[in-house]
Order: sequence, then structure tokens, then C-alpha cells
Amino acid sequence: MAFKFQAMANLFKNKADQPVKIGKPKWLKSKISSGEEYKKLKNIVDENNLHTICQSGKCPNQAECWGVGTATFMILGNTCTRSCQFCNVATGKGEELDPFEPLKIARSVELMKLQHCVITSVDRDDLADGGANAWKKTVDLIRKYNPATTIETLIPDFKGEWENLQYIIDVKPEMVSHNIETVERITKEVRIQAKYWRSIEVLDRLKKGGIQRTKSGIMVGLGETKAEVIKTMNDLRSVDVNILTIGQYLQPTKKHLPVSEFVHPDVFAEYKNFGMELGFTHVESGPLVRSSYHAERHI
Repeated sequence: MAFKFQAMANLFKNKADQPVKIGKPKWLKSKISSGEEYKKLKNIVDENNLHTICQSGKCPNQAECWGVGTATFMILGNTCTRSCQFCNVATGKGEELDPFEPLKIARSVELMKLQHCVITSVDRDDLADGGANAWKKTVDLIRKYNPATTIETLIPDFKGEWENLQYIIDVKPEMVSHNIETVERITKEVRIQAKYWRSIEVLDRLKKGGIQRTKSGIMVGLGETKAEVIKTMNDLRSVDVNILTIGQYLQPTKKHLPVSEFVHPDVFAEYKNFGMELGFTHVESGPLVRSSYHAERHI
């Protein structure tokens, strides 16, 4: 696929690099929603002690997503075997898998009457299949109990063990996501156990395996340059990724990587425009955008 760099000149024209800011700028404030659909879902979650990454991850878009019948669930436990320097999920030895978790997730989707659900997971490098079989069971059971609900899976890289990735390809979710997270130069610092080109290969294999809609996401504000973001966007399009999300990195705790820059909304708009010119079908680009933002619109 031919890369398109002609829009780069416009992206950089008359734009100075954004200065590093100490406090959070005003554009990072989110509105609190109180719509009826959101209230209804929140009551169901609270009354039935359901777990969503929307709540545990304190997503700023939770109310908006719930308001349109979309939610994200995390499987394979709450402890990740990797130690990415941007992520606030607990790191350590993987927990024993709950054999009833796939059914619990399926029943939660049914109870919440979701139109679209997103499933993600911690990395389970301790498991022989990386958790792939549990992924398959979860998707199968969601479909069994919720045949009208569309499914997006936000998957790990399975350490490049492609026989495990095949489990995902075989169940054919409506959309499969795998986040590149950052630019190539700082991948080792940001995603210690991950590899930039392995993530690109995951996305390539998904598309070649028959997944019609693939998706990836980038965080900005970690010290990357605009040119590096553009290169990453081109790398993703080179393997026919359809959908891209770009959001501001926010430091979860003082132990995590510091924010290098609060990127101005105008720059996010420029990234969106350039991405659409590259051929992405959807580009969600903004300070508060997260991986599952407007997920129901991408089907």
C-alpha cells in the first residue's frame, strides 16, 4: 500500500511545538452526564455487583458510552503479568482463572441489555495459550445469550505465538483491536515487554486472517514528535487498519511515566484530518479519547 505523506507539510505548517504544562489544561475537564439510559445501566451494575473497566479505569467517557448502550469488560483477572509504564492495572503473578467468568460476562451483557460490548484483558504471559481459550469461550457465550449484541475484542499480542491469535480469528468478532500505544522510538520505555513491530504483525495477521474491521490506538504526550505520530499512522495503514483512536496520556500515579506534554485540541484535530486522508474509516482523536470511545459507531 502506498503511503501518503503529502499532508505532512500542512500538519507542521506554522505550528510550534506545544510547551510542557505543569497543571492540567481546561480542555481536559469532562462533563458529567445524567441521562436516563446511563442512570439505568449504573443502577444495574451497582445492584448486581458487575465489574466494568469503565468504572475501575475511571474512564472520563463512561457516562457517554453507557448512555448509548456500550460498556467494556476486562477478563482473565485483575493482575497483569506485564509492567507497562503507563498503565495502572496491578502487576504480578497471574490469578487462577475463574472458569465461570465467560458466563458471568455474557450474563452481564444480557442484564445490561447492551447494544455493543467491548472485551479486553490483562496480559497473561504465564498461561500456555495466553488466555486465548478463555477469550474464545467469552465471545461464544456472549453471542449465545446476546445474539443481537455486536462485539469488539481489544486483545494482547499473545507474545507473538500465532496459534493463540488464531483463537480470536476463528470466532470472528465484529471488530478486533490491538493498541500500538506509542511510537516506535519509545516503545521499550512505555511498553517494556512489548515490541512495536510485533504489534504491527498482530494487526496484519488479523486482517489477512479474515477480520474485516481492525483497530488500534495511540497515546500522545509521552515525548513523541509529530513526525513520529505520522509515521505510526502510516505503519498502521500499511497493514490496512481501519479505525484509529488517539488520546492524551495521563499519569495514573507518581510511579508511572510523567506527562511530557498536554497536546492542544487543535493538534488532535490535525491528526484526525491527516488520518482520514490516509484512508482510516474512523479516527477518534481528542484529549479524552480512549480505546473504546464511540466504539458502537465503528461497526
